[in-house]
Amino acid sequence: MNKKLLVLLLVFMSLSLLGIVFVQGYWIRNAYLTTQDQYVTNIRNSLIDAAKKIQLKELDDYYSIYFDLISKSEESIPLSDLIYALRKDSGTEELIFSDAVIEEDFKLSSSLLLTNRNRNKYFANKERNIINDEDGVSKGENTFRRLKDYERNQFENVFKKISAETPIHRRVSKNELKTILDQELNKRDIETVYEFAVYSNDLSTNVGTENFSLNPDTTYSVALFVDDKSYSKYRLFVNFTNQDKIVLNSILGMAILSLIFTGVIFWAFYSAVRQILQQRQISQIKTDFINNMTHEFKTPIATINLALDALKNPKVKDNQEFLQRYLGMIREENKRMHAQVENVLRISKLDKNELNLDKERVKLHDVIEDAISHVQLIVEDRGGYVNTHFGAFKSSVLANDSHLTNVVVNILDNAIKYSEDTPKIDVLTENVKDCIILKIRDQGQGMTKAATKKIFEKFYRVSTGNVHNVKGHGLGLAYVKQILDDHDAEIYVESELNKGTTFIIKLHLIT
Repeated sequence: MNKKLLVLLLVFMSLSLLGIVFVQGYWIRNAYLTTQDQYVTNIRNSLIDAAKKIQLKELDDYYSIYFDLISKSEESIPLSDLIYALRKDSGTEELIFSDAVIEEDFKLSSSLLLTNRNRNKYFANKERNIINDEDGVSKGENTFRRLKDYERNQFENVFKKISAETPIHRRVSKNELKTILDQELNKRDIETVYEFAVYSNDLSTNVGTENFSLNPDTTYSVALFVDDKSYSKYRLFVNFTNQDKIVLNSILGMAILSLIFTGVIFWAFYSAVRQILQQRQISQIKTDFINNMTHEFKTPIATINLALDALKNPKVKDNQEFLQRYLGMIREENKRMHAQVENVLRISKLDKNELNLDKERVKLHDVIEDAISHVQLIVEDRGGYVNTHFGAFKSSVLANDSHLTNVVVNILDNAIKYSEDTPKIDVLTENVKDCIILKIRDQGQGMTKAATKKIFEKFYRVSTGNVHNVKGHGLGLAYVKQILDDHDAEIYVESELNKGTTFIIKLHLIT
C-alpha cells in the first residue's frame, strides 16, 4: 500500500473514531441532563401532591369530627339545611336555617380538631331558642339554599380559621408526613433516602427528621396549609442527599454499554492499524529477505560459474594443482548454498514443530570450543580474536549437541559480522545456583534498545533494506531463540550503540 494513501486512511479513520466518541459523549450528557430534569420535575410534583393530600386529610378529619358530633347531639340537624354560620362578638355561634335561627350558648372550639374528649358535653349542654323570623334569612336564601359547594366552602372557612391557631405538630405528625411523602414518591418510581423538615416563617419546627440539613443544591420545598389568599407560614423542605447518584444510576446501564461498544471500536481500530502496519512491515522484511538471499546465492553461483569456465581451459585441465583448487572452490561454494538452504528449512521445521531434538548429556565448555573452531579462521583472517574465560566449575547440560553448537556459532557469527574493525570476542561462563550462564561479548557496533526487542523475530536484521554491508538472511537469531526455548533455556541481550553487544544464555545443569 502506498505510504501517502496509508497515512490518509489512518487520518480519516482516526477522525471518524473521534467523531463517534464525541457523539457518544454528547448523547450521554444530554441523557443525564434530561433524566435529571425529569427527576427534579417528579420530585416537585410529588411534593405538591403531598402538600395537597396533607391539607385535604386535615379537612376530612375536621368533617369527620363534625359529623360525629352532630350524630350524637340531642336533635339531628341536617347538613343540607345549614346555610350560614356566624361567630358573634358575644362568643356565641348563630346557625341560620331555611326557616329559623338557632342560637347556641357555645362557640366552635379548635379542640374539635385536636381531640374529641369533650365533644359530647358541648352538645349535651346546648340550649336552643327558635325564632320565627323568615325575614332574617330571606336575603340570599334563594341563592345558597341546599348548595353543597357552598356548604363545603363554609366549613373550609371555619376550618382554616381554627387551624391557623393550631400548632403544626398537632396538625400533622412526622410519621404521617413521611407516609404521605413515601406514597407520592413511589407513585413516580422515586425510591431514595431523604430527610425532611417543616419550617414556620423560616424557623425550624419539631416536625421533621433528625438528620435534615438545608442544602440549596439538593433540597426542594413546598408550602403547607395554604389559605384562600395563597399564603402559608409553613414550608416543607425535603433533602435528597444522593440525587446525583440516582440520576447517574438511571442512565448507567446505557452509558456502560455505550462505553463498551466504543471500547470495542477503539480495539478494532487499533487492531486494524496494527495489522496493516505489521503486514506492511512483513512485506518489507520479506522483500529484504529475498534481496539478501539473492545476494547470498548470487556470489557462490558466480564463483561456481567462474570455476567451471576455468576448468574448460586446456591449461587448467593439464595442471592438477589448479584443477584441485577450482574443484575445491566449487565444493565450498556448494556447501555454502546448502547451508543457507538448511537454515531456511530448519526454521520452517521449527515453526511446524517437526524438528526432533534428541537430547543427551553434553558439556557446554566442549560445545563452545567446537563452535569457536568453526569461526576461528574467519576471525584470525580479519586479525581478531575469540578469548574464553571459563569460570563455571560445572557445565553438564541436557541438550542436543548439534543444535546447541549451531546456537553458539550463530551468535559468534553475528559478533563477527557486526564488528566493523577486527572482531574482539570474549566468551565467559559462570555457575549461578543450579544453572550455567554463558556470555558472548563483542565490541562491535552494538544496537539500540528498540532493536534488541526485535532481533529474535524472523527476517529481522539490524541493517535493513537492500544494503549488503552485512550479509545474512535474518533467520539466525530466530533459530537461536527457538532452539533455546526447546531446551527450556533463556536468552537475554545487553547492548549499547557503538559499544558492543552481550548475549547471555542461561541453561539448567544436570547432575
